[in-house]
Formats: sequence, C-alpha cells, structure tokens
Amino acid sequence: MRSILKLGGVVLVAVLAVMTVRAATLRSRQLHMAPAAPVDARLAESVAAALAEALRIPTVSTEAGPPAAADLEALQALLARSFPQAFAHLQRTPVEGHGLLLRWPGSDPALRPLVLLAHQDVVPVPDDDVSRWQHPPFSGAIDQGFVWGRGALDDKGSLVAILAAIDRLAAAGLAPRRTVILAFGDDEEIGGMDGAARLAAELGREGVHAEMVLDEGSAITQGIVPGIARPVALVAMAEKGFATVDLEVEGRGGHSSMPPAETAIGILARAVDRLERHPMPARLCPPERAMLAYLAPELGFDRRLLLANLWLTEPLVLRALSATPAGSASVRTSTAPTLLRAGVKDNVLAERASATVNFRILPGDTVAAVVEHVQRTIGDSRVKVILRRDLASEPSPVSPLDAEPFGLLQRTIAEVFPDAVVAPSLTPGATDARRFYGLSANVYRFTPVRLERADLERFHGRDERIAVAAVGEMVRFYERLITNAR
Repeated sequence: MRSILKLGGVVLVAVLAVMTVRAATLRSRQLHMAPAAPVDARLAESVAAALAEALRIPTVSTEAGPPAAADLEALQALLARSFPQAFAHLQRTPVEGHGLLLRWPGSDPALRPLVLLAHQDVVPVPDDDVSRWQHPPFSGAIDQGFVWGRGALDDKGSLVAILAAIDRLAAAGLAPRRTVILAFGDDEEIGGMDGAARLAAELGREGVHAEMVLDEGSAITQGIVPGIARPVALVAMAEKGFATVDLEVEGRGGHSSMPPAETAIGILARAVDRLERHPMPARLCPPERAMLAYLAPELGFDRRLLLANLWLTEPLVLRALSATPAGSASVRTSTAPTLLRAGVKDNVLAERASATVNFRILPGDTVAAVVEHVQRTIGDSRVKVILRRDLASEPSPVSPLDAEPFGLLQRTIAEVFPDAVVAPSLTPGATDARRFYGLSANVYRFTPVRLERADLERFHGRDERIAVAAVGEMVRFYERLITNAR
C-alpha cells in the first residue's frame, strides 16, 4: 500500500510540474503595432451626423418582408449625398431588389478582392416599447455623446463607417491596391434570403474569389472576460447554425370538468421540459478552443493553469462555462422554447397543443443531429416532431487563423485599438456572411466598436445607441483595413 501511495504521490507531483511548466511558458499571441493617428473629433461628429440621418429612415424588416422600397431608396440616396467622393469612385453592379453591390477597383487586378458586408435593414420596435425609449427609436437624436436610434449598432453604424472611410481615402487621392467590394443586403434581419443571397450569387457568377469577407459580429468589450481588465476584441471565425422545430400533440377535447389522465397540454409540457433539462452535450469546438488559447496568456496564473492544460482540465472548464447563459451557448447547441399554442377557453380541453423550439447549432453538430436529439430526448411517439426546413441552416465552416486575412485583421485592430486583446471566437447568431463561403474560405465577423456590458442588451433592444467617438474609431478601422490590405 505504501508503495502505491508513494507512486501516486510521485505521479501527482509530476502532473503538477507539467501543468505548471505549461502555464508558465505560455506566450502571448498579441501583436504590438504603431498606433494609428488619433481620430479627429470633427470627423467623428461629421460621420455621426450622417448616421443620425440614416437612422431617421425606418428601413424595417418584418415577417411580412423587407423594408419598403421607398425607404431603401431614400437611404441609398442619402448615402450618395453624404459620401460623394466614395460614390464617385465606386462602380455599382445592378442586382435584382435593393441590395447594393459596389466595387472600388484596385491598382493590381491580380490580387484577390476584399469584400466588406453590412446591411441596410433594421429590426422593428414593438409599439408598446416606443414610449420607453429615452429618445424615439427613429429620431436619430445626438445627445450625451451618443447617436440614438434603431440600427445604430445593428448595422447602419458599420454601413456608414465603411462608406465614410472610402470617401476620406478617395478625397485624399488614395486608391486601394486590392479591389474592395461592398455588399450591402436589405433583408439580413429576416434571413438574407433575397438581399445577401443575390449579392453573393452575382459575385459567384462573375467568378470572384475573395481574399477575405468581413461582416458584422462580435465587438470590443470590457469587463466581459473574467480575469482580463483590458478590452477584448473578438473576431468570429465561424457562426452557429440554427434549426427551428415544431412539436405537436393531439388530444381529446371536451369539458375541463372531466379531464383525462394526460392532456395534450400536459404531454407537450413534459416534452418541452425534457428538452430543457437534457440539452445537447457541452464541448469545446475549434473556435472556442482557439479563443481560450489566445486569452490564456493574458490571464492570471491560476486561470492560465487551467487553460494551458485542457488535456486534464477540460471538464472543469466546460462546467464553468456552462454556468452562464452566454458561456453555455458557446460550448453547446442551445435549446430555446420560444412559442406555445393551445386551447381556446379556460373550461375547454385543448384538442391540439404545439410548441416551437429554436436551436443554435455548434460547429460539429448538424441539423439532422438536432432532430435526432429531440426525438430521442422526448421519447414519446404522441409528440410529433416537425423540422421547419425554411428555418434551418447548418453551422458555417470554420475560417483559418493561420491565413493572412486573420493576420490583417489582428494588425489593424492592434493599430486602431492598441489597448485591446484580440482573440478568435464563435458568433452565436446568424449573419449574411454565411452566404459568401462560395467566394472565400476566409470569412470573419467583427464590428469595430467599443461597447460596455450594458450596451450588449441594446442590440435588438431598447435605447440602441452608439458613441460619437466610437463612430470615428470605426471609420479609422476601415481606413486602415483597406490601406493595410496590400
């Protein structure tokens, strides 16, 4: 027994020694670049004023369809007036609908183009929520150093900043070496089935092979990653897929005074409960594993010890991440019941009950695996499982970190936001970017804007706003990105 205990002690000491060495020898993956020139306050105010005007045009997508044609045409006319130098140099390719496909030819046609995405449409504001906004959602108010309005963050801020950057570069007589293509869809908020899909298809017909595609995504946040006081800039190298499943149960109707042992509503409720209590398993997919590798060297030694030794500590890390909604969504295919339908009157048994459950699919899982999981977890043939094929999309491919385009992004972020830690990540929601994988393997999602924790709730939420100073930084980012893309 002593020999066994002694051997165990030796093994334990050896394991701890290995873990300590691995943690102590982690090298930072951050780049140190000469900072870009400070943003002129007048530039930020000028572009913020143009953004405010854009926010006053309610280009709202709803379940009924994309924004009204008149509103989209008004927005596009405003953009042309606001950025005349840009539109004087951009070539427009006609595409069916109101998507914008613009091209700034580069001096070296042999270089593969840079494709920048943004979308013109915004989500609606519920009628009963309008009065709760600090400024009306389509007022485009500029107050307290912020531009207020639906779309300020998602995604007219990026739309305006990209055009402002090109406008400034063109006015200065600068031209890109690499062609820059702008693809601005008009229905991203309802899936991009027409806008982005048509733009990507047109580029595909032209035989475009892009060096990189960059769309909206994660931003620069502070106080979000435990243990890192500096701002963290997350660049998404993939996005989760999605699947919507309807659950349907048929039962006996009749008077509620004589209910059967199991009602349609009860059967359905138990099925939904099983799905919530038994989600798909947690695991570290490649984007999350890469994110931890970039963040680990910036953490204190105790956290580095955990993240440098995932061969041993991965179960502990998964448990810690699963403890919060955001963390859990990053390591598993998430399960979210969103709609329930049943009954017509309080004293009438429902003959039919149905629920809608939305899943956001982790890379490595599939739509088919989600449906199989639902059927197996519910385990009740009385519950009909129906996949909404119009609301299903596989996870995107995972873009590489060792490719030059990721390096371009990291260098540019380091120039414009020198205090930020850069790390790859996974986007939980769907973007127009997934339409463009036929053009490039290098598809990334990043919104170059500084946000506080409270700002995250403003996406699709109340009091959406963006700081005037942040607008200027966004313009500077796109200027440097285009200039650096040599």
